[in-house]
Amino acid sequence: MNDESLIDALMPAVQQQLESAETPYVKTTYTRLVEKEGLSPDEAMEAIALCLADESNRMYIDKRDFDEDRYQELLYSLPESLEN
Repeated sequence: MNDESLIDALMPAVQQQLESAETPYVKTTYTRLVEKEGLSPDEAMEAIALCLADESNRMYIDKRDFDEDRYQELLYSLPESLEN
């Protein structure tokens, strides 16, 4: 699976997180990226999906549960982390 396919596959999960009361930090990140950082809505969604992919990959590699704190840190580091 290439990066673009992975991002497309994660978009429904990102949309669900944007709408969920359990993950308000995702909506906060999305709003910040669009309103303050100047990303388009699609770019913001893709950036969030990349963070979700990163944490999901780390779960697989380290054989551990999803680390919500790490995921939040990745989101808070956007958009700077996109440059790395």
